[in-house]
Amino acid sequence: MAGLLVGAAACAKNNNDETKSGSNCGNEIAFFGVLTGGNAQLGINIRDGAKLALDQYNKANSSCQVKLVEKDSAGDPAQASGLASSVVQDAKILGVVGPAFSGESKVANPILSKQGVVILTASATNPALAQQGDKTFHRALGNDASQGPGAALYIKDVVKSQKTFVVDDASEYGKGLADQVKKVLGSVVVKSAVVKEKQVDFGSLVNDIKASGADTVFWGGYYREAAPFMKQFRDNGGKATFVAGDGVKDDAFVKGAGEKEAEGAILTCPCVPPEKLQGTFAADYKAATGRDPGTYSAEAFDAANILLSGIKAGNTTREKLNTYVNNYTGKGITTTFKFQSDGDLDPSAVAVWAYKVQGGKIIADQLAPKP
Repeated sequence: MAGLLVGAAACAKNNNDETKSGSNCGNEIAFFGVLTGGNAQLGINIRDGAKLALDQYNKANSSCQVKLVEKDSAGDPAQASGLASSVVQDAKILGVVGPAFSGESKVANPILSKQGVVILTASATNPALAQQGDKTFHRALGNDASQGPGAALYIKDVVKSQKTFVVDDASEYGKGLADQVKKVLGSVVVKSAVVKEKQVDFGSLVNDIKASGADTVFWGGYYREAAPFMKQFRDNGGKATFVAGDGVKDDAFVKGAGEKEAEGAILTCPCVPPEKLQGTFAADYKAATGRDPGTYSAEAFDAANILLSGIKAGNTTREKLNTYVNNYTGKGITTTFKFQSDGDLDPSAVAVWAYKVQGGKIIADQLAPKP
């Protein structure tokens, strides 16, 4: 990927032979996702990965830079329509890294796609997003049709659960992932429950899980609710293994639940462990932010670099950039990218990992089993 971004002329001619000083320069891409609120760290991880790609690109192309525009959704689907409209009205914005969450993506993607804005999400995993008919939609990671079965088979084959209690937060992401898990586990699921966004008291749920005799709890949702649940569950004697998806895979979960309470939690994610990444990304990210890469930082770096490589090659209209991404094949730091006609990654490029909380850290455990 780096080879696509350095060494060439700062502004390549496009198919219409536009000049270096013309419309090839002054382009923008946007980050669209949560930067404030209870799940902010998930979006900050993505924004910072995209920003690193922009900073490196602009350093190498000082005479023809690309600007990163930030659109903070607070993770709220109710804000997605207005933000999407603000993106399409800015003619300089050719593509979006995001939207970050599936709920906001469901609302925003049709608006963005109708006006030709290239969508390249690094984190929204609901499979249905690829079936909405949004012609500019692309996903830089596996969806929950791979993560859900992977999590379920980990529960079945590695945890060897006999009784699993499934919880979801009714969001597009959380319910969708939980439904995938329930479909694979079948009769192993003894009971299920739904929690509310921003819920803080989980006493009745804790009692319900304990009474069910479940040896495993699967959580479909985000860390904002999972952290206080986990603390209350352990503090009240809950012993079941806790398994959750990528929406919980952040250090904020460990901090919110407490290191002791979070110990042993299993978190699945269609994202690559930092030690498996190619190149110097992890060191570069830490130098830029003061932190190790978070969940989907690397996937966002790849997504932004795909958009930037298209712009550098002269695809400086939304239509041309979308055609470029549709036909893109290349190796990033996380995987080899090739998009199917519905915008999803070629299945051969998808891997789901199970991570485990040990000693207050989230570390890679193993690749999740495949169906």
